[in-house]
Amino acid sequence: MKKSAWLGVVVIVVVGWGALAGGESDSEAPTWDATSSSSAGSDSSRIDSPSPVQSALTTTASPQSPSDVTSSPAAVGSAIDALESLPVKGRAAKTGYDRDAFGYREFDTDKNGCDTRNDILRRDLTDLSMRDGSSCVVQTGTLNDPYSGEQIAFTRGVGTSNDVQIDHVVALSDAWQKGAQSWDAQTMHEFANDPLNLLAVKGSLNSQKGDGDAATWLPPSKSYRCSYVARQIAVKAEYSLWVTQAEYDAMARILSSCPQQELPAK
Repeated sequence: MKKSAWLGVVVIVVVGWGALAGGESDSEAPTWDATSSSSAGSDSSRIDSPSPVQSALTTTASPQSPSDVTSSPAAVGSAIDALESLPVKGRAAKTGYDRDAFGYREFDTDKNGCDTRNDILRRDLTDLSMRDGSSCVVQTGTLNDPYSGEQIAFTRGVGTSNDVQIDHVVALSDAWQKGAQSWDAQTMHEFANDPLNLLAVKGSLNSQKGDGDAATWLPPSKSYRCSYVARQIAVKAEYSLWVTQAEYDAMARILSSCPQQELPAK
């Protein structure tokens, strides 16, 4: 279905349930802490499978709160307008994809002396305690997980760090197959470490998501789905990535329930 067919018509949403598709995980692989930049590590969820939705959409709402960690300038405005600006194409081959080439956590993009993971933990967790002698490394904290709605206690250590992982909201593999193959190394590094595209989340859900897009995976917490899709759209608009038709359809269906959803602030 062409994108233009989505606007101006209201129809009944027909929702089906579909099994989650598997994919390459963008979770952090190590399960132990060896340095100050060590890695982190419920129920399975099923999502509404995309079905045709047509809605009259308006375009004003309050933006989400800006984060304390800087990122590249984010797209601004309504999520549905930004979605309409994204190219719709088929998924490219995964040939040549190398997660390590993106350099996640290898670059201190904000020049604050801390690695990306700990930057995001400090931004997204509450009740923080830091490693002795460090202003960067989070030792303990509490995550109000946006994906599940659960409150998760984080403790750094073997067997516990992976309880909270850092999700690339637009997965690195997904980006590769939708425009990133043409990027230079600098753009890849910026994308992988951009706080706009990073969220601290429940580790098992991050692993479950893998490299899924909105057509194959959505957060179990339905109240967060509008914000989640808006963040994916903001990232794709910022980095000139495209969406597949199925992905566009899923995003438009979610936004039909929140037509005033705005893009997140950086």
